[in-house]
Amino acid sequence: MEQLPIFLLTIAAYFSGSIPFGLLFARLFTNVDVRSVGSGNIGATNVLRAAGKTAAALTLVADGLKSAVPVLVARYWLQDDIAIALSGIAAVIGHAFPVFLRFKGGKSVATGFGVMLAMTPWLGLACLLIWLIAAVLWRYSSLSALIAFLAYPVLVFWRFPEARPFGSAALFLAGMIYVRHRENIKRLVEGTEPRIGEK
Repeated sequence: MEQLPIFLLTIAAYFSGSIPFGLLFARLFTNVDVRSVGSGNIGATNVLRAAGKTAAALTLVADGLKSAVPVLVARYWLQDDIAIALSGIAAVIGHAFPVFLRFKGGKSVATGFGVMLAMTPWLGLACLLIWLIAAVLWRYSSLSALIAFLAYPVLVFWRFPEARPFGSAALFLAGMIYVRHRENIKRLVEGTEPRIGEK
């Protein structure tokens, strides 16, 4: 596999991940800068608090698609596991550290799920189900994400024991989620983390 197409797609994936859909949809529906509300995060959970359900739903879908599309391009065009993994990693980095927002981005949950669903569809669906069950039980978006993304590398190494690029990408996703949720983890321990739907 030639290196140039992989490099170009990885760069494109980063810029795709950098598009701040949460900021754009919140401004479109309420003219509110989502970074000045709640946690200040540009993801769907904070957009829900700042701009309502429609803006949050659009953000959720768009943040997932902006990582899924580069991974799908790598999967069906380049057909190379390394390209697939790098595209997913680059898109998540773009969301967390977007060039368009001076490298201050979101926590990569929806973007991470986009990578999961495009890279390993059935395992991605399993992790979505884990997220949903945890959200119904405890009503903490952050806790649900932490549980789902912790389960993902376990499932990947079980299902694809020889696919090292996929395993590396899964470990990266889990690590990124935990690093980006440092404050959430602290609030969960302290009992001050807001539940889903709370202002």
